[in-house]
Amino acid sequence: MAEQEPWDDTLVYDWNAAGGDLARPLTHRVMVLDETLRDGLQSPSIIDPPLKAKRELLRRMDAIGVDVADLGLPGAGARVARHVAELCATIRDEGLSVRAACAGRTLASDIEPIIQISRETGVIVEILTFLGASPIRAYAEGWTLTQMRKLAADAVRMGTDAGLPVAFVTEDTLRAHPDVLSELYRAALGEGATRIIICDTVGHATPDGVRANVTWHKELLDKLGRSDVGLDYHGHDDRWLGTINTLTAARAGCDRLHATALGIGERVGNTGLDVLLVNMNLLGWRDTDLPALPAYCEQASIATGRPIPANYPAIGRDAFRTTSGIHAAAILKARRRHGEWLADRIYSGVPANLLGRHQEIDVGYMSGASNVQAWLEEHGQEARDEVVAAIVRAAKRSHRTFRDEEVTALVAAALEELAATAAGSGDAPAEP
Repeated sequence: MAEQEPWDDTLVYDWNAAGGDLARPLTHRVMVLDETLRDGLQSPSIIDPPLKAKRELLRRMDAIGVDVADLGLPGAGARVARHVAELCATIRDEGLSVRAACAGRTLASDIEPIIQISRETGVIVEILTFLGASPIRAYAEGWTLTQMRKLAADAVRMGTDAGLPVAFVTEDTLRAHPDVLSELYRAALGEGATRIIICDTVGHATPDGVRANVTWHKELLDKLGRSDVGLDYHGHDDRWLGTINTLTAARAGCDRLHATALGIGERVGNTGLDVLLVNMNLLGWRDTDLPALPAYCEQASIATGRPIPANYPAIGRDAFRTTSGIHAAAILKARRRHGEWLADRIYSGVPANLLGRHQEIDVGYMSGASNVQAWLEEHGQEARDEVVAAIVRAAKRSHRTFRDEEVTALVAAALEELAATAAGSGDAPAEP
């Protein structure tokens, strides 16, 4: 965790806390369910990682404090079923804390493989069984409400009869009619479902919609006398509202949130697990250290073939990096006045230290003397005025940010020129 200074609140006036709903402390613990290995792999532009890579991702989920991992949909085929079984065995054999879950449609052909894997490995696997609930989906499928109730009840019963926990998922919950949702939940809860998963399948929701929907779910469960039933929220990012919607769901009463590494998933993707964890940490909702988070995201990127955008929040290459002369000057002054704590906050709403990173100052066409001075200091070199001036001149002629080796070459050239000038004038060159 980033170190808290005693005068922190005198240097930053926090309008989030002054008027924010999200800033209020939660009265319930919020768990995280990682969908990377299931919903995340539905992204059309990534690859399905080999088992070895999936095992490493599972270990890294454990390291960042993920509570539950959706390991896949075994009903999709033999490869998925084999991978899920091996991942369950990894949890068992390595004593990982992360718990196992698997997705499945409300069909016996999807539920049975999950039960079989649990029996073979001895690992309790939570069944996440899903059914489209919106009128548009029911119309397209030709479903009646009677058929939908039966699908929900039969699937949940199959899981609970096998002694496994079952969460009932209503797909497209944020476009579903409350009367239909109520009927489906009564059927699922009547057969022993212990959790309800609210799913914004198509990324339709706004924060207001999420708040209203979760509130309705809480009121329904209270009315049914089932306040013991857990509430999940599963969001997609089609309107780029995935993170705020997911946080709003927690604020409204959900106690488990779904997300994926780097926000991978169907269409534009799911709520990003990385950004979600950073926000939950900064809000004080989750007290887990995050230095292992960048490595998890890097592993997810390599395993799925999805590059991490340079400007990706908290994780991207540029998240804590500047070439602006104005920003560099402020960061350098802050660093000299009070070290890294102040430097880490002067131009950053997310402290780099939270993720085991640090503020980086590079040199480019927008840079000034402060950039060069900071770069030289960080690389253990004296910031001589002539050298600084020479590099600034070169930067102003450029149209991009210099690589470290290019700055090193510019430093060497400037020192060589200084030495030659000193030799020509008969003066001894100064020590570099």
